[in-house]
Amino acid sequence: MSQPVRTHEHVDERTARRVAEEARETEWRLPSFGKQLFLGDFRLDLVRPHPRPGADERARGDAFLAKLTEFCATEVDPARIEREARIPDETLAGLRDLGAFGMKIPERYGGLGLGQFHYGRALMIAGSVSPAIGALLSAHQSIGVPQPVKMFGTDEQKDAWLPRCATRLTAFLLTEPDVGSDPARLRATAVPDGDDYVLNGVKLWTTNGVVADLVVVMARVPKSDGHRGGISAFIVDMDTPGITVENRNAFMGLRGIENGVTRFHDVRVPKANMIGKEGAGLRIALATLNTGRLSLPAMCAASGKWAAKIAREWSAERVQWGRPVGRHEAVARKVAFIAATAYAMEAVHDLSALLADDERGDIRIEAALAKLWSSEMACKVADELVQVRGGRGYETAESLAARGERGVPAEQLLRDLRINRIFEGSSEIMHLLIAREAVDAHLSVAGDIIDPDASAADKARAAARAGGFYARWLPTLVTGPGRRPGSYARFGPLAKHLRYVERASRKLARSIFYAAGRWQGGLEQKQGFLGRMVDIGAELYAMSAVCVRAHADASGKGPLQDDGQGPGKSAILLADAFCRQSRVRVEELFDGLWRNTDALDVRLARAVLDGAFTWVEEGVLDPSIPGPWIAASEPGPSSVDSVHRHV
Repeated sequence: MSQPVRTHEHVDERTARRVAEEARETEWRLPSFGKQLFLGDFRLDLVRPHPRPGADERARGDAFLAKLTEFCATEVDPARIEREARIPDETLAGLRDLGAFGMKIPERYGGLGLGQFHYGRALMIAGSVSPAIGALLSAHQSIGVPQPVKMFGTDEQKDAWLPRCATRLTAFLLTEPDVGSDPARLRATAVPDGDDYVLNGVKLWTTNGVVADLVVVMARVPKSDGHRGGISAFIVDMDTPGITVENRNAFMGLRGIENGVTRFHDVRVPKANMIGKEGAGLRIALATLNTGRLSLPAMCAASGKWAAKIAREWSAERVQWGRPVGRHEAVARKVAFIAATAYAMEAVHDLSALLADDERGDIRIEAALAKLWSSEMACKVADELVQVRGGRGYETAESLAARGERGVPAEQLLRDLRINRIFEGSSEIMHLLIAREAVDAHLSVAGDIIDPDASAADKARAAARAGGFYARWLPTLVTGPGRRPGSYARFGPLAKHLRYVERASRKLARSIFYAAGRWQGGLEQKQGFLGRMVDIGAELYAMSAVCVRAHADASGKGPLQDDGQGPGKSAILLADAFCRQSRVRVEELFDGLWRNTDALDVRLARAVLDGAFTWVEEGVLDPSIPGPWIAASEPGPSSVDSVHRHV
């Protein structure tokens, strides 16, 4: 089997940043709750009243969810998927026949035409029975061929590809063996040749790539006469000669995921298959992800709801020292955290998805915050569930069932969720992406002041603009509704939490201003500060979503309610508990903005990388280094050549 081509071509930091910056959507044509939150402007009106799906959309969506629920409950064997590390063909065929491959594809192209909200609720159902199925459906519709074609494709491309996408799986291919979140080093090429482009390169971690019929491939077009060049997006039929799926990768979790290494060797792609223009590939990818990221919060919310159920059942059933373990404070705190966070994750997803459907605001920050916060909190929830279950939390469901106990896959939940902190932008990258958007207003008025290449005249003009901006903006951070006890009174017991969010939003904006003045152009290197800054914003967004959702649920106007049926006042109690927990985290983060060991850690890490502490590593063996036994080992199922299969 041929090996992926590796390159160590050096791309300097400035070039890498320029490529990333050029791919950003630089304009804010619509209002953004998240953007204003970081500016100290708590625009509750942008998320209240809580949006709800329309009657027709609700009827169509609920009808599909009922069918999907029945199918997943009766036709899907999650234990088999985990055991065989593969989703059975009959399961995929059943999902296709239900229309699950075309949930977000408009009806005119053979899809169901569901909005983001019902699509997310469908992923919650599918992901709760098997996260591998949730990942497969998400990779196909959130970032695969349907979404970029819907957003950027021509009418001819929509007519040609969307009907196929409604019944066939697709994938998105960007990552390469040496390229992750740094697209400036992308090596795959698409060279113009007559009416075609000739595609060469290797793509890694191609979710669905093993079973997909169509894929979106990001490749670099060389700049030449008549070609602007740059990273571009191409629709590629996987039956095209020259494509080889070289490996089916195996992972810590999501053991049924179809993820592989895909090689393109002189693959001819018609010019008509390019989405958008040459050089627009990264912009298309980022725009697709703005909404596509919401699939992960949906599945995180599903995991939280299941964890709350298992934690409640086990904590009431398991007796230690004369009473159920859930009655002991040490475990009760964990149960409370799981239940409150589960409600919050659902609230964050549903609000973000309905804002996406509403299309009245720019949700790039909200979607990113939802992905970051939910993926981090879901892992904490799963870890606490394992701890509550004790030894049975660490034991596999198969082993539990083999000795006659209920096969609760708590340890599998922990393994399956871990990837969400890496999928579609790692938490570290998400911190930087959100931070860049959060400080956009500052860079817009003061960019030339800190730009080393700017002329003296440009710096002077930037200083004048900055002076005017800050003269108007800074006074707004002094006081606001959060200082008035009667504000947000309509929210009853939750009003105090919304007042806190408003005050914390202004405090966060002041902190960003102080940091920009202190470090100026060096702020982008202060990733510890930026990460905490973003985490504060994420908690404030989650608190806002929970308060708005609980108020709607209590009044019978929640997005899942019909005829006033819902959780009622209990939603207020759960939201109050979550906000109290969240406020503790926010205060710790604020303290950490200025009191931390970041500078020390950076110096220590440099010394570690320079080999100053290799003595710490002595006295153990490295199992990743092959020993004499390696020759006798048999290759596993993940190393099979050409494992491409079709539904």
